[in-house]
Amino acid sequence: MPIADLHLAIREQWQRQTNLTQEHWREAENVNHAKDQSAIGNDMRHTLSIVVADQPGELSRIVGLFSARGFNIETLSVGQTTDPQWSRVTVVTRGDDRTIEQIVKQCSRLARVREVLDVTMQPHIEREMALIDVEATPGTRRQEVVSLVAVFRAKVVDISHTGMIIEATGNKEKVEAFIELLRPMGIRDITRTGCIAIGRLSNIDSSRPATEEPELSQAVSTS
Repeated sequence: MPIADLHLAIREQWQRQTNLTQEHWREAENVNHAKDQSAIGNDMRHTLSIVVADQPGELSRIVGLFSARGFNIETLSVGQTTDPQWSRVTVVTRGDDRTIEQIVKQCSRLARVREVLDVTMQPHIEREMALIDVEATPGTRRQEVVSLVAVFRAKVVDISHTGMIIEATGNKEKVEAFIELLRPMGIRDITRTGCIAIGRLSNIDSSRPATEEPELSQAVSTS
C-alpha cells in the first residue's frame, strides 16, 4: 500500500474513533443531564428553623429524626433566642417536599419543641460566616487577596508575613464564590458557621430565591 494511502487510512480510522468518542460523551452528558434534572425536581434544598428548649439532649433528638431517614444535614447552627430558655436550631438539608413535610410534623410533636418552620419558600434572609486562612506573601499575591476582600466586602481579621485570615459573611453562594476565587492562591484552612435564617420584614415575592445577595452583584459591577 502506498504511503499516502496508508496515511489516509490511518486518518480515516482516527476520525471514526473520534466521532464515536464524541457520540459517547454526548450520550453520557444527556444521561447525566436527565439525572440532574430529576434530582433537582426531587431533591430540593430546605432550610428549617426550629425553636427548642435549651436543655441537654434536645439537639440529639432532632438530629436523630434526620439520621433515622438517611438524610444528610448540610449545616447545623444553634443559638439562644431572646428567651435564654429557648434556642433556635437552623438546619439545612436536601429532600423532596413530602418527606421534609413529614419531618417537620414529627419534629413538631417532640416534647420541648415550640416551633418548626420550613422557611425555604418564605421571604427570609440567610447568612453564614467563614474564616479563611489563605497564603498571602508580601507583593502581588497579597495585593490580589486584598482586592478580592474589597470586592466581596470581606474583612482581614489577622495577618502574618506569610498569610491572612479573612472573615467573609453572606449567603451560601457568595461565600462559596469567594472561597473558589481564593483557592488558586492557596487556602490553608477554612472554618464555616453554617446557615442561619430569619424572616424578612418586607413582603417580597416568595417565588424568587429567598437567598439573593444583591451586594455581590453591585460589588462586582464596580470592580
